[in-house]
This record gives sequence, structure tokens and C-alpha cells, in this order.
Amino acid sequence: MQHDDPSSAPACPGPPAVQPAPRLKIPSGAVDTHSHVIGGPPAHPFVAGRSYTPPPATAAQYLAMLDATGMTYGVLTQVSVHGTDNSLLVDALRSNRARLRGIAVIAPEAPDAERRALADAGVVGLRLNVLYGGGIGFDRLADYGALCAEMGWHLQFLIDAAELPALAPALARLPVPFLIDHMGHFPTTRGVADPGFKALCALVRDVAWVRLSGAYRTTVQGPPYDDTVAFAHALVEANPERCVWGSDWPHVANWGTMMTVADLLDLLGRWVPDEATRTRVLVDNPHRLFGFEAPRR
Repeated sequence: MQHDDPSSAPACPGPPAVQPAPRLKIPSGAVDTHSHVIGGPPAHPFVAGRSYTPPPATAAQYLAMLDATGMTYGVLTQVSVHGTDNSLLVDALRSNRARLRGIAVIAPEAPDAERRALADAGVVGLRLNVLYGGGIGFDRLADYGALCAEMGWHLQFLIDAAELPALAPALARLPVPFLIDHMGHFPTTRGVADPGFKALCALVRDVAWVRLSGAYRTTVQGPPYDDTVAFAHALVEANPERCVWGSDWPHVANWGTMMTVADLLDLLGRWVPDEATRTRVLVDNPHRLFGFEAPRR
């Protein structure tokens, strides 16, 4: 539910203050491909029409989480509650150029100077979000594809997989790489035979990237998220070369059990039990998509 009155968007909790190390062995060069930094009024106001009100989440807190969990690099995605004001994201990127990349949210007619400034800061892609309010929708998909082709960027989509059968032809025609977030972001009760999930697997097999993430957003059973494992297995089987992982820190709009990032990394061990494949998911694949320094073996 979206809220036009800023005061009516419900507050959501922040992440755990202490982040333990995971049991899972984390390879050198591992990338957390999806997290957010969040400010607040007056310096960084929230948009009307959002569906939640988050607490602040700073770049320093994010880097501390990466250090605690053994992750080398991170990708910050513009959070929906800040709309197209990417200033906080840009500040975080500029202060951590070697370690962070960014995914921005802009209008397709954004001036060239704005685009260039984002690229110079470390932005490597754009996100379209139709689920949480404050994002940009899909009605100008072709314009975004052309913009990203010009900039050398890719596109990311936060979308319910139920929309994919209808959108798949247009997505397949995009002139740039694209990624579907949170394994299609739909409840596990639909099952792996769901037409939307089957469309997602087909896209991943042929052309799309997918983020293995968001277990707490799709589960109906709750921790330890047993009902998500079959979905991750199916996506990795479809194409292990185009799967990446993200923590989704600081886990906005989560009013259920608040997990640690270590919990989610340990779940990745069940999602991708083969160590060599898991290294591809955590290191090789995201290095290709997000432009980090090639890992040394």
C-alpha cells in the first residue's frame, strides 16, 4: 500500500546493530550487489507516495557490515523513498570509489550533465521499481534502454514475476544487459511451476541476469527460509553465469523477523551448495556486471 500523506507511511525497523561473521566461507573479492544508504529530512527528504518510512542507514554503517561479513565490494542502489534525488548515493560512492558502485534512479529526460556526474561517481546502471512507491515505472522502457546504451549502463527491475510473461518480449529486445531483482519478488506459495517464475527462468537462461536475494520478502514460512531454496536452485540451474547475490541491507519494509546478513549468506550456502558455482555468484559474475577489478586466482 502506498501513502500520499508522508506522515502515514509506516515506520520500519533498522537492521541489527551488530553483524556477526557468517559460517559460510566468503571468497576474496566477494560482492554484495544490492544495498541502500538512507538519509532523512531536511537534508534528504522522503517522497510522498512511498509505502514505508525507514530509519537512516549510513555509508559508514554499510562498510562496517561488509567488513564484518567478509565482503570485499558493495553496490548501493538508490532507495525508493528518496525518489530521483541521488545525492546521498553519489556522496557515498565518491567517498569509496575503489570499493563501491551505484545503481541510480533518474527520469529518462535527465540532462546530460546529471548523467555524466552519476557515471563519474561510480554509477553503472539504473533501476525501475514499481513495487514500493517513489520509483520509476516501465512505461518508457525503450527510452531507458537507449539511455543506458548511450551511457554503457545496465538496467535493473524490481517487479513481481507475474508481470514477466507479458513484458518478456520487450525486455528481450533491450540493447543493454538487465537484471531482475529478488528472484522475481513473489510469494513462494505460487511454486516453481508458476508461469511468472518459469518466464523468469527462461529469461535468465537466454538473456537476463537475476539477483539471488530477498528470501524474507518471498517466504511464507519465515526463517530459515526453507521454502525459498527450490527457487534459487532453479535459477542457478537455468544459468549460473548470470546469477549474483545481494544482502538487501538495511532490509527496508521488513516488519517480520529481522535477520543478520550472516544469516542470509549462510542461506546462500544452501541456495548454491557447490563452492565453485558460489564463487561465480559472489565474485566472477558481479565483477563482470558491475565493473570491479578482475579477481585474482
